[in-house]
Amino acid sequence: MPHLAPQPTPEPTDPLTADLVVDVAAAVAPAISPDGRLVAHAVVANGGRDGRPHGSVRVTAADGSTSPRRLTDGTARDLAPKWAPDSAALFFTSDREEQGTAQLQRIRLHGSEDTTKAEALTSWRGGISDHCPLLDGRTVALLAEDEPTAEDERREAERDDAKVWGRHLPATRLRLLDLETGALRTVDGLGDRHVVELAQRPDGGPLAVLSWSSPELDPGARTAELHLVDPGSAGVRDLGPVGAEAQSPAWWNQNGLWHLAYLAVTPAPLAEPPAHLIGGLAVIDTVPPPTGPAVEHRNLTVGMSVCPTELVQVADGPPLALCADGLDTALYRLDPESLRFHQVSAAPGMLAGLTASRSGETVALLASTAYEPKNVHAGPTGGPLVRLSDTAPELRRIRWGVQQRLGYQAADGIPLDGLLILPAGRTRDNGPFPLVTLVHGGPYFRHADEFTLNPVDCGQWLATAGYAVFLPNPRGGSGHGHAFAAMVAGAVGGDEWTDILSGIDLLVAEGVADPERLGISGWSHGGFVAAWATARTDRFKAAIMGAGISDWGMQAGTGDWGILDAALGGSTGWEGPGPHVHDRHSPISYASRIRTPVLILHGEEDTIVPLGQAIHFHRALRHFGVEHEFVVYPREGHGLDERAHQLDALRRIRAWFDRWL
Repeated sequence: MPHLAPQPTPEPTDPLTADLVVDVAAAVAPAISPDGRLVAHAVVANGGRDGRPHGSVRVTAADGSTSPRRLTDGTARDLAPKWAPDSAALFFTSDREEQGTAQLQRIRLHGSEDTTKAEALTSWRGGISDHCPLLDGRTVALLAEDEPTAEDERREAERDDAKVWGRHLPATRLRLLDLETGALRTVDGLGDRHVVELAQRPDGGPLAVLSWSSPELDPGARTAELHLVDPGSAGVRDLGPVGAEAQSPAWWNQNGLWHLAYLAVTPAPLAEPPAHLIGGLAVIDTVPPPTGPAVEHRNLTVGMSVCPTELVQVADGPPLALCADGLDTALYRLDPESLRFHQVSAAPGMLAGLTASRSGETVALLASTAYEPKNVHAGPTGGPLVRLSDTAPELRRIRWGVQQRLGYQAADGIPLDGLLILPAGRTRDNGPFPLVTLVHGGPYFRHADEFTLNPVDCGQWLATAGYAVFLPNPRGGSGHGHAFAAMVAGAVGGDEWTDILSGIDLLVAEGVADPERLGISGWSHGGFVAAWATARTDRFKAAIMGAGISDWGMQAGTGDWGILDAALGGSTGWEGPGPHVHDRHSPISYASRIRTPVLILHGEEDTIVPLGQAIHFHRALRHFGVEHEFVVYPREGHGLDERAHQLDALRRIRAWFDRWL
């Protein structure tokens, strides 16, 4: 696994600016070649034609013997590299032909030029959202929306564009591209279902296809089904429904019998709906029968204290899985005999983007530790891995705050973990410091002991300005098994909130945090917790609510996750005139108590947590005369993609805490 990262630069060199933060390049989407010799990846950076990130594709030797070779010039969004089965060519998506519409491209690897001419393989007007080169070497499976018809174009031109709900989002369909003729064939047997993911059986057999009933997250993510598709005839066989949020199908063979595993929310047959939708991910396994639907779906990770985050198919062996393990990440392999996952290796911080060679003997992935951002690493499955990319060497000239691991107990005795970032250049002995608590989103997510630096995860941005930063991992998050993750079902703002307070109290008692200069911030679910904090206590002198929920009833009725958010809030508004459980968990219900100055940040086109959540909270604060500032970012969804908006958020966040702390 990756070596431990060096400590932060001892002497100050370059200042950390907002421009540096948003312009840092990042490695994404590693892909190891089937023969295990080469690793491709994309590098994403700001500076694209529309002020949004652009990407370039690069390739290097898996053993680190060569520097990454840039295959595309980075003037478009060149992303998602995937190998041909013979390891001689790379497929990727790019919008170089038409901005904002991705098409499939291919690069044949020969010569040593810094950039290589790419071959456009599609001109599909609906755009290509994903691709999977098939083992026959002649076909690529594509996921793509339907092309607009002449009637669609007429309606758009004449603004005759009324949306019928339930049909307002285009479904993604499975299509098969013949590389010799360029012909695209749609797999009609899947009907109107929305295809989200696929994997071909390693012997060249059927495709395992995951689909939703609708492109909408609700009901889509809780109505997933598995299908088998014959890549030759395009015939379809339905295997039936699978668990909520099903993803990452992976074939494996045991004594000549093909199994099909996938990730899904851990089955909880005793939980009352919709609470059964909340919890940690599990690896579920089934054996497709010769005919008819799959009957038994077996949980292969039941009882494990870690949480699988990725499941990866290995052509010549059992699947591999990355698992969140507290603040760290471990690599597991399925034992075909015991049907249990066993740890192969572990690494400090974050591992992600796992990809394996055909033999499974070599892997490539992204790794990040406390002071090193995510970079591509590769090597034997059991380690050690070597770093192949170095996308942001300029960050080593910055003096970072020391990042320390925390372990403490909740009020009810549950063990918890988190991180503390000290102000840059300072030690605990220099405290107490103004403390900002950054709450992660999800809630099924975590703060790993990794390096993060962006407008949402801006701990080091604040540490370089003199703040101590607390990154708590309260119950409801990942990294501690299913039961830990399921504790927030119908109970958001309860014990998860006291978990955070226990960590703050510890830091105050240890002389790290100044109790008179406490701030809190978060995005998405973290934004909800920040708003909740202002409604429950006057301890915080400033708060920032980023894309946060103020009313769980409204969120269940208008947010993309719908009934899954109702499972967190505890009820919906259509369950009668109330009182409702969700009212007890909603910051808006306690707005009259709020005295803390609040900065509200929200994307205008956010559908995950709609803008109405922020407007609702803003109007309540205005009604009660609470000091606050409300900022809306045009064209943005649940995050911030445009460079100017990222800069604004970083500067505004620091200025808000400078003003009040």
